[in-house]
Amino acid sequence: MTPLYLVLLIPLLASIALGLFGNHRYATGFNILTTIAAFAASVWLALTVLQHGVIGGLVSAFLIDSFNVYLIALTAFVGMTTAFFSAPYMAQEEAHGRLGPGRMRLYHASYQGFLFTMQLALTTNNLGVLWVALEGATLATVLLVSLYRTPESVEAAWKYFIICGVGIALALFGTVLLYFAAAQAVPNVNNALLWGLLSAHADKLDPVVMAIAFVFLLVGYGTKVGLVPMHTWLPDAHSEGPTPMSAVLSGLLLNVALYALIRIKILTDGALADGGLHSPRLAGDLMMGFGLVSFTVAGLFLHRQRDIKRLFSYSSIEHMGLMTFAFGLGGPLATFGGLLHMTVHSLTKSAIFITVGHASHIARTQAIDGIRGLIQTQPAVGWGLLIGTAAIAGFPPFGVFTSEFLLFSATMKSHPWLVVPLLSGLGIAFAGLFRHLHPMVYGEQPDGQEPVAVNMWPVIVHLLLVLWLGLSIPGFLANWFNEAAILITGSGLL
Repeated sequence: MTPLYLVLLIPLLASIALGLFGNHRYATGFNILTTIAAFAASVWLALTVLQHGVIGGLVSAFLIDSFNVYLIALTAFVGMTTAFFSAPYMAQEEAHGRLGPGRMRLYHASYQGFLFTMQLALTTNNLGVLWVALEGATLATVLLVSLYRTPESVEAAWKYFIICGVGIALALFGTVLLYFAAAQAVPNVNNALLWGLLSAHADKLDPVVMAIAFVFLLVGYGTKVGLVPMHTWLPDAHSEGPTPMSAVLSGLLLNVALYALIRIKILTDGALADGGLHSPRLAGDLMMGFGLVSFTVAGLFLHRQRDIKRLFSYSSIEHMGLMTFAFGLGGPLATFGGLLHMTVHSLTKSAIFITVGHASHIARTQAIDGIRGLIQTQPAVGWGLLIGTAAIAGFPPFGVFTSEFLLFSATMKSHPWLVVPLLSGLGIAFAGLFRHLHPMVYGEQPDGQEPVAVNMWPVIVHLLLVLWLGLSIPGFLANWFNEAAILITGSGLL
């Protein structure tokens, strides 16, 4: 359990320390060092699970299995690389007068607090603690979105707080209903919210109550995922908050909310498995519907964006819709593809937002019309944006292409008529991204646009990993995905 405690305690203690001394000149270095330590602990935890199997039992406080262990490592990794990027980025924000010492302290403390709440949500075995952790992540994000204290950022933070607050309230009501169903099925009501115990008694849960609970939890946690029509907070939060927040928000928090939803789906599928008056596919069909609508609507909205961060926030909504569709579709092939897509999307989208942050500093604006000729001004940034966008659009041989190919193959097998809207949505999204990308990368360089201090190493590492996962998935990772698919669907791909 030592690596598990380190994964949680490192960001928690770092958040407290940076809340006290986050304006010190060494705070940035301390922020980086703590994320390196947290990533090392997550790797240690992953190796422990790889060697010894599941950590925690049915009634333990924490449960680490093949499903969440790789997400824990992924969260720590992206948190670490984003901390490296944020050092020069936030230094420029402070130098330009957008942030003072107090705001820098708030940024560093909230950043580590954000990482802690996400890791707590991923590691806990208690569905009530999971809800609390996601609410904590909401509060940390509100502080980051409103960091600049401009009227637009305060409005975006308030909008985020209200919409996600309503969503998390609905998720709380769904959790209460889940507890009501569990209290009648498990031997000890004090353990009625422990996921490990509930999964063992899923067939005894009241199917009517579970069906209603899942609807509330789908809408509640779906708000955090960014599913349409509960998505309206996400573009504003991305456009007004600091870019490092966008990288971890899009690359990590959306995954954690989807993870929570999948855990609930497993219980709901078990409760409805015997059919009767309730379709055993209820949870999956609802997720497919929300996912397909989100995927389609976000692809259309890509064409209307004028802010570069809002552009890629709608891309995040599109891909979260695709993942929700994959897990709703079910089956080992679609689930394996969904798990792979969670990984490659996190790596690719965080790399894109890092590049976008540098691009907005170069052009001194986030307006798409004001960003031109990046390859001429600073080739590393221009090429990073071009390659990252090609990867997220599904170009082979990047990993996004591989995961989408697996999903389309699974859809063709079980619901062939849905392949047409999926392919159409991909074409619409591709056109929406590249109609904006071309002038930003290749357009005529405006007067006064000059290079800035950048750190492109996180982008290079992320995109190389996405390329590697597109060419060859390592055996240990494929086995983890396969074991997670067995946990989620009951059968594996390998």
